[in-house]
Amino acid sequence: MYRSRQIAIGNLTLGGGAPIRVQSMTNTDTLDTRATVEQTLRLVEAGCEMVRITAPDVKAAENLAEIKSELQRRGCNVPLVADIHFNPRAAEVAATIVEKVRVNPGNYVDRNVGKHSFSDAEYDMELQRIGENMSRLIEICRKHDTAMRIGVNHGSLSERIVSRYGNTAEGMAQSAFEFAEVCRGQNYEKLVFSMKASNVKVMVDSTRRLVEKLQTAGMNYPIHLGVTEAGDAMQGRLKSAAGIGALLIDGIGDTIRVSLTEDPVEEIPVAYGILQAVGARVSQCEYIACPSCGRTQYDIQSTLQRIKARTQHLVGIKIGVMGCIVNGPGEMADADYGYVGSGRDVVTLYHKQEVRRRNVPQQEAVDALVELIKANGDWRDV
Repeated sequence: MYRSRQIAIGNLTLGGGAPIRVQSMTNTDTLDTRATVEQTLRLVEAGCEMVRITAPDVKAAENLAEIKSELQRRGCNVPLVADIHFNPRAAEVAATIVEKVRVNPGNYVDRNVGKHSFSDAEYDMELQRIGENMSRLIEICRKHDTAMRIGVNHGSLSERIVSRYGNTAEGMAQSAFEFAEVCRGQNYEKLVFSMKASNVKVMVDSTRRLVEKLQTAGMNYPIHLGVTEAGDAMQGRLKSAAGIGALLIDGIGDTIRVSLTEDPVEEIPVAYGILQAVGARVSQCEYIACPSCGRTQYDIQSTLQRIKARTQHLVGIKIGVMGCIVNGPGEMADADYGYVGSGRDVVTLYHKQEVRRRNVPQQEAVDALVELIKANGDWRDV
């Protein structure tokens, strides 16, 4: 279990036991204030808690002020994150406006274009140069209480890192760790770290390696999780769930983004679904349902859909829908309510592990389940 420190991102707490935060990124032109504001509002309405906006140049960075002002005028104070790549000046401008800036070491101040071999002395000199080049941004962030995410991407490691570690998970972790030391050496620790890769194994491995390095050095910065460029549809969702879910189960992760090649609003329910699936953050009703087999003597598939239609608004409730009593009661042991087949077209209803009604005709059983939930005080109107 990795216990991160808690930091503030605007009005939002992150890490240190705070809820795992869901974020996304706009895909509009940052200079199109109206389009960016509208998409941000749609993201927030869907449940997004931090919104990242690209700032590729100074002009775009300056326009973040207009975007933020319009959002506030419309009653939205969601923390904004400026996404920076090659332009240090854009980062410095953005850091005076938004609550957080994201920089990628491999293409921000650690590119080493054209150099493929570094002696120990040259390697150390490059680290010193990085610290000097980062000092102005660090000072601005400190002055404006702006957080910084150090986001290392598998596809953009510097030649300095690759020369020593290769294009590997270890290289990613080392790159991030060196930036942690640079920032700590300048007394700036309002940091978040992320290891991004489209390869799930690399993303998981590099994050675990970074966390180990941080813990060994007595550091505990919050961690952002995401499988970058995961794709769309089923593939994007499965890759994201595999990578993010594995680390959340390890106890690693303070904020997540599901990166889909779709409308970014579609990322939000997937993110909450992953958090719910691993028990990290409950935001919906959960169903424990068996796939059914020859022992099932009622239409479990249509029944599950009817139960979901009636109860899916009951946040935090677990309902078991099981085909028969062979595995049913045991497999739904942590369910709050159970609907278990007990004969041809009849079911038994449970509250916790206690039988409450036996041999209820299937055509009446969904209504009876709803009444049982109401009788125990767990019902909420839509």
